[in-house]
Order: sequence, then structure tokens, then C-alpha cells
Amino acid sequence: MAQLNITLNQDEILQLLANDRDSAFKKLLQDSLNSILKAESTEQLKAEPYQRTEERTGSRNGFRDRPLTTRIGQITLKVPKHRDGESFKTFVFDNYCRSEAALIVTMAEMCVNGVSTRKVSQVMETLCGKSFSKSTVSEACKELDEKIKEFRERPLTGEYPFMTIDATYFKVRENSRVISKALMIAYATNSEGHREIIGFGVYRNESKETWNDFLKGLKARGLTGVRMITSDAHEGIIDAISKQFPDVPWQRCQFHFSRNITQKTPARYQKGLASELQDMFNCKTIEAARKRRDEIIADYKDVAEEAMACLDEGFEAAMTVMVLPGYLHKYFRTSNQIERLNKELKRRSKVIGVFPNEDSLMRLMGAVLMERNDHLASLRCMFKASTLNELMASDLPLKLVKIAKEQRQLLAA
Repeated sequence: MAQLNITLNQDEILQLLANDRDSAFKKLLQDSLNSILKAESTEQLKAEPYQRTEERTGSRNGFRDRPLTTRIGQITLKVPKHRDGESFKTFVFDNYCRSEAALIVTMAEMCVNGVSTRKVSQVMETLCGKSFSKSTVSEACKELDEKIKEFRERPLTGEYPFMTIDATYFKVRENSRVISKALMIAYATNSEGHREIIGFGVYRNESKETWNDFLKGLKARGLTGVRMITSDAHEGIIDAISKQFPDVPWQRCQFHFSRNITQKTPARYQKGLASELQDMFNCKTIEAARKRRDEIIADYKDVAEEAMACLDEGFEAAMTVMVLPGYLHKYFRTSNQIERLNKELKRRSKVIGVFPNEDSLMRLMGAVLMERNDHLASLRCMFKASTLNELMASDLPLKLVKIAKEQRQLLAA
């Protein structure tokens, strides 16, 4: 290691004291690092300036300026140049690269946590004395790409008996136009009752083709043991489930189903009908639920004929969950868990507005989904592995396959 001595004369000390604190520290740091660079040059050349020795390995060739961003602002270093030998090397810029990497990660994390790129740029300028453009901040987020890819493409091991799928939309700039793109998400519960985000992807829209592609991707990564899938009634989802998981029954989200019904009802009846539908969903048995359905249809068919037709047609798919033990109904009868996740994604995206490209959408939303997945891992399990084993040893699997077969027949008709 090069030996280093830094001296300041009285005039220099008084000048430092006369300046503000940040300027004084920057001056001290700049002079210290320049002294280190000179000492390293001497050590590598094995000679002081103008010194002639047998061990000397080369000669000096002036200096070049190099800016360095530090915690107390930007300073300019005088980097020695060598000739007639090896080029000058320094550990200072190795440390600089590590600091720069840490700065990039910090900027990326700020964006992921909902800070706008404009504000990130302002904060970085205050801390470092150097301005960063919005594009620079966005570029910094690319450091997350490898981690997000690894998370998104990880093998799915074990079984996932319960899965919920949904999509939400974000505005993305493409070919000088702003378009909405669908972020599809799969949220599942494994055989030990723990929740995971098992997949996500960006698609141009929600269609039969894109939903089939999304579910195929999950299967290719090892998704097995699915016993029930919960979602809204999008035709693309229904088609994909029937083709990719033909023996798995579909649970229509009761929240979306109730909203579909009430939206077809005159406003003055909506609140009362919503309450009665909730009573129907809370019935202890499927027989009791069917009886309550018939009563609701009889009460409202004259004032909300279209709504009652919707109720009658979609009832069985919305009650698939009744085949499960009652304590599991609240977990799998709606897609509310993934809806809450979608709200968090929307909140984080507000500071972006329009994503500059699809990669940036995948980057930011992928980082948020990784964060939420870590949170899910810390939650209590929904059920024990022994509980699921008991259910699978009963006649439940046969009931589920029977329901799935009936749903496929209705879809074909």
C-alpha cells in the first residue's frame, strides 16, 4: 500500500474555515484523493517524479481530469497518466464503481417504492451535487432486470391446489403511441397453505389466445396439482381454463358476480339486492343457497329481469367453492386477494403515469410483485398440509372433476 502524507499550510486552513462546511469537506476529500493517486503512481513506477532508479518501470505523462460523485458532492480528480510501461491503475475508482452501483440500486428502489423519477432526480442532486435526468433514473432501474427475470421464470415445484388469476391495465408508450397493456398475474396457494405469486406477464390485451399462452407458460414451469381456479368471467380466462386445465373446476368470483348482477338492476334496488346476494353466498349448504337464489329471483324478476337472468345463469359457477369445507370458503370464493394486489400495483404506478416501454412496466411491476411475494411468505398458512391430505383422500377430488366436466359441457353447448 502506498504511504501517504497530506499537509495543509495556515492559509489553506483559514481558507477552508472561511468556506461553508460542504465546500471544506469537498476540498479536503479532493486533495486527499489526489494525493493518493500521486502516491499510487509513485508506487507503480517505483520512482518519485524526476527520480532516476534502476527499478523505475516507466515515466509520467501528465494528468487527466476525472469527475467523481461522492456523498458530499462532485469533485474533480487529477488522474496520472503513464507511458513506456503499464498504464496507471488505482483502487479509488474500484471503490467508485461500487459506490455508483449502490447509488443505482438506491434510485431503483426509490422508483419501486412509488417515488417519481423527477423527485428521485432532485433527491440525488441534493445528496450528490450532480443532476440525474429522468432517463438516467429509469435506466438505473435496469439493474433489477436479472433478479426479476429469475423470479418470474423460477421453476414451480410442489403442488398448487388453489389458484387465482386476473389482469390489470397500464398505459405504455409504443411506436409513438400510448396504448393500454394487460399485466396478467397468477396468485396461488401451495399444498402447505402458503400463498405465492407464481407468475406474471405483459400482454397486448386479454383474449383467448393471450390467456391460453399465459397458462401454458405456468404449466411449462411445472405448475401441477391445481384443484380450483378463481377468476372473473372474462371469456378469455374461461376458454383458457377449459383447454389448459380441463379437469379443474372454475370458481366465478362472487364479488364480480354480485357486481355484474346489481349493475343490471335499477339504482333504487341495488343496495337491497346486494345485501340479499351476500346472504345467499353465506349459506351453509348448496341446497340452502339454491333456495335463497330462487327467492331472490321471484322477488326481483319483475323489476330486474336481465339481472335475474344473469343470476340464474351464473349461479352454479359462483358456488363451486361450496364443495370445500366452510372454513376455506372465504379464501377462494372471490379474487379479492389479487384485487388488493392490483390496487397496490396501481398505486405504485401513479408516479410513472405512462411507462416509456414494455420493459419498464415489467421492471417496476415485477419488483413490486417480488416485494409482495416476500410479504406473503411471512403470513400464516391458510391450512396445514395434513388438512389438504385428508381432503384429497376423501371424495372431494371426484366431486371437483365432476363439476369441471359439467362446466365444460355447458361451455360447449
